[in-house]
Amino acid sequence: MKKILFAASECVPFIKTGGLADVVGALPKSFDKKEWDVRVVMPNYAAIPAKFRNAFHYVTHFYMGTGSYNPGTHVGIMTYEYEGITYYFIDNLDYYGGEKPYADTRTDIEKFSFFSKAVLAILPVVNFQPDLIHCHDWQTGLIPVYLKNEFSSNPFFQNIRTVMTIHNLQFQGVWDIRTMKGITGFPDSLFTPDKLEYNHGANMLKGGLVYADYITTVSETYAQEIQTEYYGEGLDGLLRARHCDMKGIVNGIDNEAYNPQTDKALTAPFTAQNFRTEKVKNKLALQRELGLPVDENKFLIGLVSRLTDQKGLDLISCVMEEMVDEHTQFVIIGTGDERYESMFRYYAQKYPQRVSANICYADKLARKLYASADAFLMPSRFEPCGLTQLIAFRYGTVPIVRETGGLKDTVQPVNEYTGEGNGFSFSNYNAHEMLHVVNYAKHIYFDEKILWNKLIEQGITKDFSWDVSRQKYEELYRWLIEK
Repeated sequence: MKKILFAASECVPFIKTGGLADVVGALPKSFDKKEWDVRVVMPNYAAIPAKFRNAFHYVTHFYMGTGSYNPGTHVGIMTYEYEGITYYFIDNLDYYGGEKPYADTRTDIEKFSFFSKAVLAILPVVNFQPDLIHCHDWQTGLIPVYLKNEFSSNPFFQNIRTVMTIHNLQFQGVWDIRTMKGITGFPDSLFTPDKLEYNHGANMLKGGLVYADYITTVSETYAQEIQTEYYGEGLDGLLRARHCDMKGIVNGIDNEAYNPQTDKALTAPFTAQNFRTEKVKNKLALQRELGLPVDENKFLIGLVSRLTDQKGLDLISCVMEEMVDEHTQFVIIGTGDERYESMFRYYAQKYPQRVSANICYADKLARKLYASADAFLMPSRFEPCGLTQLIAFRYGTVPIVRETGGLKDTVQPVNEYTGEGNGFSFSNYNAHEMLHVVNYAKHIYFDEKILWNKLIEQGITKDFSWDVSRQKYEELYRWLIEK
C-alpha cells in the first residue's frame, strides 16, 4: 500500500475560493483504494460549514515553536472521513478563526508557514508515515524546506518524497527576510539566492520549488510557458534549471458533480445523444429568467469568471460594442475588480436586450449558463489550466479561448474541411483577433449547423475526468517512491 498525503489551503466540500479546492477535493477520491492510501491535510477554518465541523473528531493537541516570534503555538488535530478519504485538520483559532480562509498577505504568510511545519509535526502523532507529500501552491511551499532541513535528522521523515504543484505562479508568498526568520525559525543559510531569497525578500513558493523532489503544474503548455520571462513571474530561471524534474498534468473535472443528465439545476437534463433537442430548452428558460428576449436563434455567449486582468477582460472591453450585435446575447456571472464589474453593468444597462450582468457568484445560475450557452468565452492573458472550458465541454457548450496554458492543451480549434476540433481559439493577445474568432464562431453557428453540432458532440464525449490525470500522477508517484 502506497501512502500519499495531500497538503493544501482549501478543499471541496469544506472550503473553496477557486479551482485549487476542486482539484484537492476530487483527485484523492479517484485513486484505487486497494493500492493507494491517499489522505488530505488542511487548516481547520472556522468558516468551514457547521455540518462538517460538528462531525470532526478531536485527536489531540500539542505546542510547537515556529521561530522567535512564536516560541510555543497551539497545534490541534481534528480528523474526519468523507467519501472514503481521511482528512486531517490543523486547528489553531488565532490563525484560522476568521470569517474567510485568507486575509492580508502578512497574516497569510504567518499562518501558512505555521501550517507547513504543523503538517509534518502531526504525522508521528497520528501514526501516518506517507511515502510522498503532495504540496499545492505557495501556502504549502515551506513543507519541503522544513522536511529537508529541520526534520531531516529524524528517521521518521528521512524517506518521505515531495511533489510541489504550481496552480498559479502569480501567487508566491513573498515577505521580508527578517520577518520570515522570526516566523519560521530558519537559519541565515536558507535565505540565499539559491534557496529562499528573492528580490531581497523571502519567497515561500520558491522554497518549495528548490527543495521538492519534483515539480508539477496543471497543464503541459503552462509548464513550458513558466520557463519564459513573460510568464515566469521572476522564477523562470529556477524553473528552467529544474525543467528535468518538472511536468505538466492537465486537471480533470468530477464527472458526477458536473453531469447534464443528473444536474438538478437544469430545466431540461440532456445527454450526448439528445442534446440537439433538449439543450435549447435550458437556453429558453435562462433567457426568460434573466429577462432577455426568449429566442432560440440568438447566439448566446457565456462567461463565468473572476473579473480580473488575468482573464482577458480588457480585450472584451475593447470590442464589446461590436460583439453584442442584434444576433447575440452575452451573459456574465462573476465578481472581482470594480472596473470590470462596472463595465459589465454599464453594457447591461445600455443593451438590456443583449447583455445580462450578474455580479455575483451563484453555482446554480452558473450551471444553468453552462447548459444554456452556445459558446463560452475565455480570452485569458494566462491560464494555468482552466476548469471552465472543461465544464463547458461537459454541458455541450463550445469554448472560444486564447491559446495559452491549459486552454491550448484542451481546446482543439475547428477545421472546417476535416470536421476535426471541439472549439475556437486565437493566439495573440489582441482584441480584434478575438473578435474575428467570435465572429467566425457565429458564422459556423448560423450557417454550418451540422458542423456546429459536431463540435458539441466532440466536446461532450471527450473524457476530461480525473481518471486520465490520475494515471499520470500514479506513474509519477510510483517513480518517485521507488527511485
